[in-house]
Amino acid sequence: MKFHYEFPIKKIPIPLTHYHKMLMVGSCFTENIGQLLKQYCFTVMDNPHGILFNPISVAEAIQDYIQQPIVQTNDLFQLNETWHSWKHHSRFSGITPEDALAKITASTKAAGAFLKTADHLLITLGSAWVYRLTDQADGPLASVAANNHKAPAAWFNRTLLSADTTRQTLQAMIEALLAFNPHLQIIFTISPVRHLREGVIDNNRSKAVLIQAVHDLVQQYPAVYYFPAYELVIDDLRDYRFYAEDLVHPNYQATQYVWEKFVDACIDDASSDLFKLIREIKLAYQHKPFNPQTSQHQAFLKKYANETMHLMEQYPYLPLEIELAYFKTGIRNQAPVD
Repeated sequence: MKFHYEFPIKKIPIPLTHYHKMLMVGSCFTENIGQLLKQYCFTVMDNPHGILFNPISVAEAIQDYIQQPIVQTNDLFQLNETWHSWKHHSRFSGITPEDALAKITASTKAAGAFLKTADHLLITLGSAWVYRLTDQADGPLASVAANNHKAPAAWFNRTLLSADTTRQTLQAMIEALLAFNPHLQIIFTISPVRHLREGVIDNNRSKAVLIQAVHDLVQQYPAVYYFPAYELVIDDLRDYRFYAEDLVHPNYQATQYVWEKFVDACIDDASSDLFKLIREIKLAYQHKPFNPQTSQHQAFLKKYANETMHLMEQYPYLPLEIELAYFKTGIRNQAPVD
């Protein structure tokens, strides 16, 4: 008996390898896949503006990475004793405007440099509903808020983008991207996270807008590819067993299933063949001994130091320096912050 509907997924023309660089922008589902890519030693930068859900905020973020605008204090607003940007997630907010501006400027500059030489850009769109600022808000009238920063409801007007507006917004973004980095491969996905705060019907209307717009662009641009994360959860798995208790976010099993399909469709076979070796080294690094000075643990460290050095000699682009340093010294260092 079949308990779910599997469907074939078209493979990406240029698959991701360990020597490629991928920028990831969009919803929280983007970060789930990004963490798995980092776990397997891919060079990834995810969400330099923080989590973004709607196409306009995604396009504005990409525009910032390309154009590198100078962000000033009058681009921020103060709420609840903190300074915020309507274009950014709350992790870029600061107690002082200087604090917020420093974080925003550093992240935008790093994202622009990364995007210029990136091989792949993964964009996950979550919702076609946008929240535009009203005349009661502290910010440009009718501009789209990427994050509400817990501002009063009266500060926003909620509207659904049309498929045409979404397509035009994303098309202008794609044209700018390919002019900025002509060899870039762009992967679109639609997030399987269900935006039930919009209501079931309006969530489905929103997803339909995104799907229509993205597929129009896939047909238009050879550099644009669609990976069906949304369909894998909604139509393949199709069961609330694969959602968390909130019935909104896909659970661990669903995310792993989508990841396996992503590996098969979007990652080079030679790179995925290394996963078992990388996983073993990562697990060894996470191992915490009760008695670090024993000869048994020292032999353990020596074994994995040799295995890690051997793997890095074969594949020098694998970022395993932290693990190797631990196996050589027995001293665990913190991983660098993105």
